[in-house]
Amino acid sequence: MFDFSSRVAIVTGAAGNLGQAVARAFQASRARTVLADRDGLRLQQIFPDLRGSREHLLAEGIDLTVEGALDGVVAQTVELFGRVDVMVNTVGGFRAGTPVHQSPLETWDFLLGLNLRTSLVAAKAVIPVMLRQGNGKIVMVAARAAWAGGANMAAYSASKAAVMRLTESLAAELKASGINVNCVAPGTLDTAANRQDQPAADHSKWVAPEAVADVILFLASDAARGVHGAALPVLGLS
Repeated sequence: MFDFSSRVAIVTGAAGNLGQAVARAFQASRARTVLADRDGLRLQQIFPDLRGSREHLLAEGIDLTVEGALDGVVAQTVELFGRVDVMVNTVGGFRAGTPVHQSPLETWDFLLGLNLRTSLVAAKAVIPVMLRQGNGKIVMVAARAAWAGGANMAAYSASKAAVMRLTESLAAELKASGINVNCVAPGTLDTAANRQDQPAADHSKWVAPEAVADVILFLASDAARGVHGAALPVLGLS
């Protein structure tokens, strides 16, 4: 669908369900990829074919809740491949189930850290390189819940809404420098874990990670050169 030959894409959270789909989609489109994840063992197990590759890099033990965690990976990427064309941050998580007055502050800290802080840390790592290049694409992952708060999930909704606001602010700051910043807003992903957690749900209405990956590739492509600060819903049939 897209040709990313000669381009370099960093995918964070690459061992997760969405991260795997995004990484494989970029590789199928001939991109050189740098795959970062906190779980180094899982990263090696999922991508054994990339070990020792000169076209791809596995970056293990990268915890994006830590300031500067991706800086070394970006520097290594530039040293190996000369540039960073795309950064997709798929790191994130979900926690819900209690009303606001019963939700511990730890839940708020956890979700703001996992969803917003990781997006900020990832963006700050690649922006200086992209500014020097005069171009680049940054794609974040928000969620449908970012558009409206729901009962018993305020912390999650707020953290994903913050990702959208971060996306919009970065886009406003960077678009004149040739850098596109956008995000996708998926519905419930059709994964084995989600099916186990919600066995009674209509799984046919959920969205496949591969479908979300396709939209991410669009936002990372030249076809989206005029798109800045967008949040594209990818909801499947839900």
